Amino acid sequence: MNAIIKWWMTPKLPPEDIFDFPLLQNKSIFGKGFHLISHWLIHPFKRRLARRYLKLLQSYTKITVIGVTGSAGKSTTVQMIASILRQKGKTVATPPSIDPIFNVPNTILKCPPWTKFLILEMSVEYPGEMDFYLWLAKPDIGVITNIFPTHTEFLKDEEGVLKEKSKLTISLDESSFAVLNQDDKRLRNLARKIRARIIWFKADNAAAASSVGKLLGVSGDGISYGLKNYNRPKHRLEIKKHKSGAVILDDSYNSNPEAAILTVNYFNQLAKGEKIAVLGEMLELGGYEEEGHRKLGEVVAKSNFAVVIGVGEASKYLIDEINKNNQAIKTYLVSAEDEVFPILEPLISKKTYILIKGSRSIGLDKLVSRLSGY
Repeated sequence: MNAIIKWWMTPKLPPEDIFDFPLLQNKSIFGKGFHLISHWLIHPFKRRLARRYLKLLQSYTKITVIGVTGSAGKSTTVQMIASILRQKGKTVATPPSIDPIFNVPNTILKCPPWTKFLILEMSVEYPGEMDFYLWLAKPDIGVITNIFPTHTEFLKDEEGVLKEKSKLTISLDESSFAVLNQDDKRLRNLARKIRARIIWFKADNAAAASSVGKLLGVSGDGISYGLKNYNRPKHRLEIKKHKSGAVILDDSYNSNPEAAILTVNYFNQLAKGEKIAVLGEMLELGGYEEEGHRKLGEVVAKSNFAVVIGVGEASKYLIDEINKNNQAIKTYLVSAEDEVFPILEPLISKKTYILIKGSRSIGLDKLVSRLSGY
């Protein structure tokens, strides 16, 4: 029976994506019924339809398919590439903040026959998910932004993350292009396994997007225009204001240790006054949980914050590391997002700079909305 179910749901979809779908207890009877019909009937049909449709487009049109993966910066890179390529023709891209297992087929089906560029965010959480994306689509260009130990609860360790995400570029043939982060040693070592022509970029999302734009014939001015006018995903390095005039850096969409460290370093350059950080626990780290939080805590301790508020159970490692390394920082540890506001609000003045970052399910975006008024 399991084999039949797996075949119907699509051969390459990992079991976790078949059987571990969202709980239904908070839905109405109608909502439960619609959800079950969508999961077991509509989505499997859409996947097969999307696969066949894209094969048809690639056979009879000049559509270029670009796959983007990595541990951080995927959604931003996708939106930057899309903004750059729209100057060359019809461009369709996966919107940010939506589950890619369902979103990638939907995005493919939104392509009109005259689509010139299709950009797909290929985010992986479980082993085998990249195989599913590559079953759906055969990219002409594969982009890997970076490799960090994310989702290690399921992918085991950094090597597991690299193994799964690198399938994108390893799958490319000699006529394709792999766009890789030169600053990432793991990706430099990966190069020998790749048949495609490799284009290296330095460090950031804009450089990755610029490399793709240049490869596809966009002028320097066009690339600059695209980067200035891209659709920035919400809750990713957004600067907002508190009613007092305090500056809020909202990076509450998601978090992992390395991405959080990069955000702290960026915030240190941005902040010109007293600094406060609200840092939610980082989930799905598995055996890397304590080490990852302590690694972030060590960096935060050196960053001259006045106050740090840790949110969630695993943040105890973060707070402990800060206390061991810098007792001048006032620290708080709370269990949930709704406990932060009463602590934080009295500390804010017009000279305050506030960093807010954490895993999506911690809900720190609600705190941002309460502080900024929207």
